[in-house]
Amino acid sequence: MQGALGDIVVLDLSRALAGPHAAQMLGDLGARVIKVEQPGSGDESRSWGPPFVGPGHDISTYFLAANRNKRSITVDLKTDEGKALIERLVRQSDVLVENFRTGVLDRLGFGVERLHELNPRLVVLSITGFGHDGPEGGRPGYDQIAQGEAGLMSLTGPSPAEPYRVGASVADLLGGIHGAYGVVAALYERERTGRGKVVRTSLLAAVTGVHSYHGTAWTVGGQVPGAGGNHHASIAPYGAFRCADGMIQIAVANDAQWRKVAELLGIDPETPEYATNRERFAHRPRLVADLEQALAAHDRAHWLAAFAGIGVPAGAIRTIDEVYAWEQTRSQGLVVEVDHPVLGTIELPGPPLRFDGDPPVRHSPPPALGEHNDEVLAWLEEREG
Repeated sequence: MQGALGDIVVLDLSRALAGPHAAQMLGDLGARVIKVEQPGSGDESRSWGPPFVGPGHDISTYFLAANRNKRSITVDLKTDEGKALIERLVRQSDVLVENFRTGVLDRLGFGVERLHELNPRLVVLSITGFGHDGPEGGRPGYDQIAQGEAGLMSLTGPSPAEPYRVGASVADLLGGIHGAYGVVAALYERERTGRGKVVRTSLLAAVTGVHSYHGTAWTVGGQVPGAGGNHHASIAPYGAFRCADGMIQIAVANDAQWRKVAELLGIDPETPEYATNRERFAHRPRLVADLEQALAAHDRAHWLAAFAGIGVPAGAIRTIDEVYAWEQTRSQGLVVEVDHPVLGTIELPGPPLRFDGDPPVRHSPPPALGEHNDEVLAWLEEREG
């Protein structure tokens, strides 16, 4: 593959989601990603489902989501032969991605010092659950645990008494995103220094890093935010509202937009309780009731067209199948086709970045376990020669 990272080699020792997602993002940018898996079982996400697909119903769609543009090799990291192969690969790689528990890589003989002895230019991405140090460093963590510990569940759900997890594995995915951009920064710095470094992030850091205004509500404002259902924590009206045949979302970010919405719905915009965002937020239950009374007169299609006509952001609440059928989604390259050796031509969620002027990228499918053993060994011998 070509791309911004077309000359970069990534050794992916990670499994499950956060690390594989980071490595997949680097692969989307053109890097050669070599995924190292345990013989026989492979990445544990190969067994995560349903759904499973394929003639034997043994291919996990979960695994397919995080492993495009990779080559799979099987290596037993506990054997001398396997460790010797990893040493050879480390010498020829630019980036190593791992999400073992703190100390595991050291016990395998591949601590940071050893890795940089083998390759001083190596950038190491280490993703943990709660950080590699501190009073709870090394504590294992999965996505939902991190969502709870990092406060996200307290912000999500119909009320503070009913915390919900976010439907997607956002702690893992954000950990991968943060890790990938850290790697790119470290590669850029390496151009000046000639040396690689360790990039560290965690599921805790990834979620805390997107608290944004919820964080400053406490750190500066002294208020503990709580779950507000489908309405914004600071802006009104901004959320989901019932109309004649379901729900639509309306986002009113300033007073000028509010005056347009009020006029459209037959509400006096200068009503004292509604004149400013501060007042609208303070009287939000009454405001929501007034809006929904007006919205009940027509269906979603009518109102979406009406809000588009006045330039106020509004939208439907789509199901996943509707998102992938939506022409706007496809126009942005967010669905890609790959030719899978077992499944044939399949569609996968595509990368979120596009680069003006670049030709369309042909992505490779998530690999079968050990599919590229011979290819990677041949490539390695060529590099060493």
